[in-house]
Amino acid sequence: MTHVRRMFVDGRYGQVHLRIARPEQADARPLVCLHMSPKSGWTFRNFMSAMAADRVVIAPDYPGFGESEAPPADPPVRIEDYAAAMWDMVQALDFTEVDLTGYHTGAMVAVEMAHQQPERVGRIVSISAPIITPDELAAFHSLYEAVPLDAEGTRFLRMWRAVQAHAGPGMTLAMMAESFAENLRAGENYEWGHRAAFAYAPTYAEKLKSLPHRIAVLNPADDLTEQTWRAEPLLRNGAIVPHPEWGHGFLDADTDAAVSEYRRLLDTDWP
Repeated sequence: MTHVRRMFVDGRYGQVHLRIARPEQADARPLVCLHMSPKSGWTFRNFMSAMAADRVVIAPDYPGFGESEAPPADPPVRIEDYAAAMWDMVQALDFTEVDLTGYHTGAMVAVEMAHQQPERVGRIVSISAPIITPDELAAFHSLYEAVPLDAEGTRFLRMWRAVQAHAGPGMTLAMMAESFAENLRAGENYEWGHRAAFAYAPTYAEKLKSLPHRIAVLNPADDLTEQTWRAEPLLRNGAIVPHPEWGHGFLDADTDAAVSEYRRLLDTDWP
């Protein structure tokens, strides 16, 4: 297990907070871990400690999430902006080429990072692929609309119930409570990530289809399982990798198996 340290680097919107695990000897490309909404690099803390035996592993917080400084409220932040901010971070750490993994919103950020600077990306492991229909997009807009604060705690009750509803196998109440707490760190900006993802959704499929990179799309049993299968014909140099035994929280609940699968997908010529 490699010790995970925390640090800040300067970015276009202010300081970017990240977690980083550096082994004594790094033989593989650095791996950048891109979180879902409304979480942070916290999602990868246990996974990256185990994954960093032979490579540097970095888990940043997008601007406005975790401990990273927020972008301006206007114009609305986009996936393109998150991707550019992540390249600022890569540059600040002085890495030339990186592998990427992205979870839900992070899957979009990873695709956009590869679209912006394709020559600097090795392989991509995506956790789900949000290929969303117009009807689904309308439903998601409604489901993830920001809830105003009130004395009854409506926002927090709804958020806690969503954490419970989406919890995968092996997630304990303590793990759910930590996940819930991470949602709160974005404050009033907590739905900015979903808003950016929904705005990007109409172009996501075409950008995914355009990439020549080796891409593995993990498909756990979560709220994007059906949508992820739609990515199969779009992958020029990759495949959907089903994992029905996993759900949200698998990076903590089944860390060893997750690390083993990532090593296979990043380091070997898998079929």
